[in-house]
Amino acid sequence: MVVQTARRVVLGESVPAAEKTVSLFDSHTDIIRKGGRETRYGHKMNLATGQSVLVLDVVVESGNPAGSAICLPMLERHCEHYGQPPTYAAFDGGYASRDNLARAKELGVKHAVFNKKRGLKQENMTPSPWIFARLRRFRAGVETDISWLKRCFGLARCRWRGLARLKAWGHSAVFAHNLVWLARLRPG
Repeated sequence: MVVQTARRVVLGESVPAAEKTVSLFDSHTDIIRKGGRETRYGHKMNLATGQSVLVLDVVVESGNPAGSAICLPMLERHCEHYGQPPTYAAFDGGYASRDNLARAKELGVKHAVFNKKRGLKQENMTPSPWIFARLRRFRAGVETDISWLKRCFGLARCRWRGLARLKAWGHSAVFAHNLVWLARLRPG
């Protein structure tokens, strides 16, 4: 912390985000900037959900990778876990890029829709306007699940110390979320 302060204040040096210490208690904490919005501290978490509303996968990222850089590893991870690509995929707008769309199609995703087009044409994502609208609505529903995970299961703030415990906190929140949904979906 003292070295970082000396570099910035005394030497007038710009310290890269990866070299900054932003928390005395959790040195693994990352600086997260999303566009022009305010700066956050913590870790990015990527969630993959299915049609059943269950969270199928969760990954805690290190650093502040761009969404477009995270898209393909998450999709490849899905293919590895389930043995095949999803037929339909709805992505957050930050994941949108021509390369990600082309690679998703190469992997076998028939309908890959990004929340924000960012220069992509709807016809390239999916030929059906009905499927396009439906996947965009599905993605909006995922945002409500993320909000529910934050509010009801404590995903917004980890109270345990250390990176391994932070990951355990996130996985336990997702596990509790899935248990509640399984109980709700249970017939009878």
